Amino acid sequence: MTAVPKTVLVVDDAGLVRVYYRSILEEAGFRVEEALNGLEALEILLARPVDLLVVDINMPQMDGLTFLGTLREKEGSIASIPALVTSTESADADFAAARAAGANYYLVKPVEREQLVEFARMLCGVRS
Repeated sequence: MTAVPKTVLVVDDAGLVRVYYRSILEEAGFRVEEALNGLEALEILLARPVDLLVVDINMPQMDGLTFLGTLREKEGSIASIPALVTSTESADADFAAARAAGANYYLVKPVEREQLVEFARMLCGVRS
């Protein structure tokens, strides 16, 4: 009996980034869904659960930190979905703000293939 693949929601306004993450994660055995911003991501999460969020910080309509803060205030299991934040921002204040918003980990772009897979597996409890 094979395990059901874990689902990752990639939230990033950059199409090339979403395609890059999708190709890496699908190759590693994950299902991938995409959202262009935090508002779209919230709509998706209210319709169906996912196992992991990969979230950019700088996005239109609702940025990644506002999205995570809003998500962490929700009731039930939706509030505890692990989140991996990815951003070009690399100051200590950026890491602290992401942590305060509810990020589990923070990776600075460009994210390496191995890093993304390693953190996705760890946060989803998937063995390599």
